[in-house]
Amino acid sequence: MTTSSPILTTQPLGPLWPTLDPFLFCAHHDDAYPAGDGAYGPAAPLGGRQIGSDFSRQDGWSMYHGETVPGFPAHPHRGFETVTLVRKGLIDHADSLGAAARFGGGDVQWVTAGRGIQHSEMFPLLRTDGPNPLELFQVWLNLPAHQKMVAPHFTMLWNERIPRLAHRDDAGRLTTVTVVAGALPGAAEPLAPPPESWAAQPDADVAIWTLHLEPGARWVLPAARGQGTRRMLYYFVGAGLRVGPQDVAAHAALELVAGQDWMLENTGGTPVECLLLQGRPIAEPVAQYGPFVMNTQQEILQAMQDYRRTQFGGWPWPAGDPVHGGTARRFARYPGEAAESLP
Repeated sequence: MTTSSPILTTQPLGPLWPTLDPFLFCAHHDDAYPAGDGAYGPAAPLGGRQIGSDFSRQDGWSMYHGETVPGFPAHPHRGFETVTLVRKGLIDHADSLGAAARFGGGDVQWVTAGRGIQHSEMFPLLRTDGPNPLELFQVWLNLPAHQKMVAPHFTMLWNERIPRLAHRDDAGRLTTVTVVAGALPGAAEPLAPPPESWAAQPDADVAIWTLHLEPGARWVLPAARGQGTRRMLYYFVGAGLRVGPQDVAAHAALELVAGQDWMLENTGGTPVECLLLQGRPIAEPVAQYGPFVMNTQQEILQAMQDYRRTQFGGWPWPAGDPVHGGTARRFARYPGEAAESLP
């Protein structure tokens, strides 16, 4: 059955963006950090902030849970996955597996928490002679009940290896689609998600794409492949977007009819950018308490007890907020392996 109306629901974009099963959470962090103080924190007074839980966006940036360096010191997760897409800046990762990484500028980190992991995500301000802007998406992807207690897993998808589709319309205007997950006709095969991910299931139809449309550009968003797939398009940059016959008046989360092709058109005078999340719903009960996502409250209680007893393997780092030095070089060190280094 076809329809002439592509948009099922429209919701405003707040601090946390609305999501559809199998996704749990989507946050867009966009921080205009100032110059660094030489110790990876901001060269700016921290007065008026609730240090340890600063989400104030005072002066255009937050410290989050960091005390001297912005970011998220060691914390646990169980029962789902985090997918972190970095658009600007650098993130330092460390975890209870012993893995570490510095990544940014288009890189994607994918962590399967499974039965339990601790990790930290710090935002070191390396530049002392100018600003340190940071922009990222963090997406939480659920795991089905039979995979919630799989072994934790950490991987990096480096910017240089992530497939992209560059499409010019009849007028020569460019649309670029970055394919983090999910096959896209015309693009190279996507990088493999972690082996126990819902995205690794052949019928899950998970896609994570970012879209950049030049002014006036037109591109056909292809129909989802799977039956029952749900699709959310987050329009967050630009002055005008048309989806099929419908004009979108303001930045918003748009649930689209997934089973049809839809023409996307940038109707404004500046670039349009969107994030697309889609997948077949897991369709299981969700019980969540902070960093734990299970199916029942009893499983949440068990997760809390397990964490108190085992610390999910402990924390092998000398501090809860490790930073990986003053060089901007990106790298990843997987448990038991030599470090992989990039420019």
